[in-house]
Amino acid sequence: MTEKLRTAVVIFFRVIEILIFLRIILSWLPISKDNALFQFLYSVTEPILAPIRNLIARSSFGRNMMFDFSPVLAYLLLGFAERIIILIIARF
Repeated sequence: MTEKLRTAVVIFFRVIEILIFLRIILSWLPISKDNALFQFLYSVTEPILAPIRNLIARSSFGRNMMFDFSPVLAYLLLGFAERIIILIIARF
């Protein structure tokens, strides 16, 4: 049972990471923001990226940044959260 739960957690985090990656790629392409795929990616990933973006913007480091580093930090935080959840599952 714990192996199935562990696998589900890993799949969940991989899907989120892939969706963030797709959003990054689509942001570089000349695609309308009204595109259904872009809207879907935005609605799924924005609740993860917006708080991180706000934290970066409020820091002295992020005030004059040209690039959005919130996906990079999101990848790090998602990896950390995944490890913690897997460790918790392994203890049961």
